[in-house]
Formats: sequence, structure tokens, C-alpha cells
Amino acid sequence: MFENISEKLESVFKKLKGKGLIREDDIDVALKEVRLALLEADVNFKVVKDFIQKIREKALGREVLESLTPGQQVIKIVHGEICTLLGNSHTRITLSPNPPTIIMMVGLHGSGKTTTSAKIARMFRKEGRRPLLVACDLQRPAAIDQLITLGSQIGVPVYASRDSKDPVAVTAEALKKARIDAHDIMIVDTAGRLHVDESLMAELKSVKNSLDPKETLFVADAMTGQDAVTVARQFNEQIGIDGIVLTKMDGDARGGAALSIREITQKPIKFIGVGEKIDMLEPFHPDRIASRILGMGDILTLIEQAQQSFDQKEAETLQKRILDDSFTFDDLREQLKKIRSMGPLDALLGMIPGMSKVKNLKVDEKDFAKIEAIISSMTRKERTNHNILNGSRRKRIAIGSGTTVADVNRVIKQYVELRKMLKMFKGKKGLTLPRSFPF
Repeated sequence: MFENISEKLESVFKKLKGKGLIREDDIDVALKEVRLALLEADVNFKVVKDFIQKIREKALGREVLESLTPGQQVIKIVHGEICTLLGNSHTRITLSPNPPTIIMMVGLHGSGKTTTSAKIARMFRKEGRRPLLVACDLQRPAAIDQLITLGSQIGVPVYASRDSKDPVAVTAEALKKARIDAHDIMIVDTAGRLHVDESLMAELKSVKNSLDPKETLFVADAMTGQDAVTVARQFNEQIGIDGIVLTKMDGDARGGAALSIREITQKPIKFIGVGEKIDMLEPFHPDRIASRILGMGDILTLIEQAQQSFDQKEAETLQKRILDDSFTFDDLREQLKKIRSMGPLDALLGMIPGMSKVKNLKVDEKDFAKIEAIISSMTRKERTNHNILNGSRRKRIAIGSGTTVADVNRVIKQYVELRKMLKMFKGKKGLTLPRSFPF
């Protein structure tokens, strides 16, 4: 996310931080480069103009010009203005005092409404609620089947009617079902439509008027840039929306939609999709995103993802195994799986402050798959006692895992180094992994 704009802004601020004294000319040159970076990132022109003007007014104040660290002060101002541009604070889904809370998903074809509906349902289910998904996309072939499949994956029931072609009737029956079965959340997946299609937009208005949803969420493909912003504005004017979900953020290196859409629509971004997997949906925190854009990392989101992936009891069991010096290959394989479940490794490393400044920061996911394959090719006895791994055993493991003996030797060496390091730090709060280890 935001890779292109982050690199350019870091370059601009690096020049400013190198100056002991900043003059008005220096700020003007820097802001000219910031303006160009934002426009190249496909940020709305009016948004860029207002953004630059606000920064210039604050950056020319005495607090900056007379500061001992003027470059840092300018970065602080930019961070604050990006936060303001993105909405300042995280906006949660508004729950109805009289369940079920109805959430209506709207947007263009292919924006990711169906998958996002399931992701939000999964999020509510993990919070202990009882969501119901409603298949109201009666236009696209197999849309109902897609939602039913996703619902079964996350353990959330789906209301669907293959006979009716009237979305108003389907949602009315779904609401009755939700009340009878005591569902406190009802998520309605509507058909994608163009904002210029008057008949389909009229149909959407009818569905909204009959349902009176607590939340109407516009789902936008972040990779479409300003097109997403334009369509969001049109949907808001014609239908009325309460919030925005930006999908495919992991593939959007520019970030123009995220930096424009809230300012243009005056509606909050509530979630961002950061991957295709059903668990890859993040609540939108403006301050954290601003930090990512400026290369400051996002350690809070990293911690939250780790908490979701690592069970407390399992963590305590692992800690005990480390203290008892009984950390096995099975433990290593399990931890690798959990790390991979948190998302793309490059994205995880990018959340660590300072890591975005490391050039050519690339982690090969194949290394993890190779390690897992090698461990899986070991016998149970070999996984618990690495000392018996002689030459013939290593050759057998290499053949079984489709790797080389050199690969097997490398994994065993890294495992031994890790055990030594864990043993060295037993009883201490921080653990530092060997540099040769792939994570």
C-alpha cells in the first residue's frame, strides 16, 4: 500500500531533515515536490490544492521556522493533515438499538461486494454476534452460490431465494428470517450497478426504502483511483451512503482513492481490504495509515493481527517449551504457519517502523513453503530430536520434500541457531532471532 507516494515523500522529507535552518523557499520547493507526488498518486486535484495550502500556512509559522528540528516539525504537520484528510479517527459500524442491525452493501460490478460482505460477517461472528448474510444480487449468475460458499467457510448462514427476481421481496423475507432466528446483524449483498443506469439505481432506492438499513456501505475498488471517488460521490448523491470500504488496497501502490474519497464524499472509510483471503479486512485507522504513508510503520495493526493469529494458551504452551528447552521442529512449523496467516510478509515487515526505508526489502514466500515441506518430510522422531539427522536421513528428507540436501542442511542449521538463541534469552522479555533466519 502507498508504496509510490511513500518513497517520494520520504525523499522530500530527507532533504528537509538535513537542514538546520529552513527558509520559506525551502518549504515552497518541498511542497512543490509533495504536490507532484500526490498528483502522480492520482489524488483529486482540489484535494491536493487545499492540502498543500493548509500545510504551507502551518509550516511558515514561527514554531517551525525557529525550531531546532524544523524538518521534523514539517513532517509532524504533514502527518496531522493526512490524518485530517482521512477522517482523523476510526469510525465503527453503527449498531441498531433494536436488532437486527441491517447493513446494505452497494457499489459497481466487480468491486468486491460479495467477498467484503462475508469478511464483515466473519468479523462480527468473531465478536460473538449472530450475523445473517442475504444474497440479494439477483443479476449476476452464480452470485448466490458464491455467497453461500463464503458463508459456509466462515460458519455464517445465508438467506437466498432462487425463485424470486424481486430484491425487495427477498430482503423482506430475509428480515423475517433474521428476527425469527434472533440474528442481530443482517448484511445484504446487492447487485453491482452503474450509477448512470437509472432503472437499476431506482431498484436500489426501493430496496433501501423498504429495508431502512442502519448502514449503507459503498464498496470501491481502490485500484480504480479517481473513478472510484467519482462513483462514490454519485452513489452518495443518488442513494445516500454512510461509509466506504476500499478493496484491493494491497495492490494499490498509489493510494489516490484513499486520500481523496473521504474528503470528496464527506463519508468515513470504515474498512480496507488488504488481500483476497476471507480474514484480510482491516478497520480503517487514519492515524495508522498516515504513519504508513510517511514510512513510520504501523505497529498497532501488526500487534492486533498477531493477537488474532496467536492464541493465548498456545503462546503460554510455547513459552513453557522454550523454558524447558524442548522447542521442536513441530513447534517451528506451527509458528511459521501462524506468521504466514497474518498476511503477506512484505506487508508485515512494512508495518515495523524504519523497515520501509530498507532498500530491496523482499521476502520470498517460497522459503517458508520450502521449510514447511522439509519439516513435513521428517519422521516424528526426527522432528523431536535433530541430533539423529545424519547424512542418509537428510538425503531422504530432501527427496521427500522436493528440495536439495543443501536446503535441508540450511534449515537444520537455522533451527539449531534458533534453539541456541532461545536458550540464551530464557527468562528475558525480548527474543532476538538470528539474522540467517527467514523471518
